[in-house]
Amino acid sequence: MKFHKMHGAGNDYIYIDLATEKVEEPSLLAKIVSDRHFGIGGDGIILIAPSEKAGGRMIMYNADGSEGAMCGNGVRCIAKYLFDNGRIGKKSSIETKSGIVGVEIAEESKGKAIKVRVDMGNPRLRPNEIPTLLKSPKGENEPIIDNPITVNEKTWRVTCVSMGNPHAVIFMNGIDSLDMETVGPGLENHQVFPERANIEFVEVISKDRLRQRTWERGSGETMACGSGACAVLVAANLNRLCGRSVEIELRGGILRVELTEENRVLMTGPATHVFEGEFDLQQLLKNLRQ
Repeated sequence: MKFHKMHGAGNDYIYIDLATEKVEEPSLLAKIVSDRHFGIGGDGIILIAPSEKAGGRMIMYNADGSEGAMCGNGVRCIAKYLFDNGRIGKKSSIETKSGIVGVEIAEESKGKAIKVRVDMGNPRLRPNEIPTLLKSPKGENEPIIDNPITVNEKTWRVTCVSMGNPHAVIFMNGIDSLDMETVGPGLENHQVFPERANIEFVEVISKDRLRQRTWERGSGETMACGSGACAVLVAANLNRLCGRSVEIELRGGILRVELTEENRVLMTGPATHVFEGEFDLQQLLKNLRQ
C-alpha cells in the first residue's frame, strides 16, 4: 500500500490516496502504522477521498483508532497534496466530517504549495454543540468561559469551543513545565466531555502572540493542532486576552489565525511533504504479533 508522510507544523499523519488505494479497516490500520516504533509513525492516518461536494474529502483516524471529525493541519496537507498533483486550483474546498471548509494556497514555489489558508468557519460556543455538560452561570445556552473543573484534586479553568471538534482551552503560565502524560488524559476523558475533548494549554505573550501546547484526544500530545489554534484564538477573545489576529507558537511551528468581522476563523500555516513509500500491511501485523 502506497502512502505519503506529511505534516503541518509538526502535526504528522500518514496520508493514503483512495484514488489508487483501498483501505478496508481504517481504525486498525491507524493503530498499526501510527506506532512510532513498530510502524511508520504519526499522529494518525488521513485518507484522501473523492468528493461530490468539494475538491476532496478528508477521512481521519487518530493514533488510537478512533475517528476524528476535523484536523486543520490535515486539511492544509490535503490541499497541498491535491494542488501539487494538479487536482485542485489555488482556491478550492475540502469536505470533512464536520462540514466543508474553504482552502486557498497562500504561498507556493515551483508549482508546489508551501503555505495554505483555511476558512475554518464560525466557532460553535453553545455547550450542547461542543459538546460539554458544563453549565454557564449566565444561562443554559451561554458560552463556557473560564469555568472550573477538577481533575485529581486540582482545579483547571476552561473555556470551551468547537471548531468541528471539541476543545477546552486553559490559560496559564508555565506550560513548558506541564507533565502532559499526567494531566492530559484526565482532562481529555473528564465526565463533562461526553465525546472527550482536545485540551489546549496557553500562555499569553502579548495581544498578538500566544504560545500553545495541545493534548489531542486519541493521540496524546502533538506538535501542533490547527483546529486547536483556532479554538485558542476564539477563547482568548472571549476572555479579552488578545486581538482578532494573532500568531500562535506551537511546538512544531507558528500558525497565523484571524477572526473576521463575521466571526469566521481563518488559519494560515505550512504544509510539508516529508516522504512517500509503501508498506506491507500483513508484514506489519505479523511484526506486532511476534
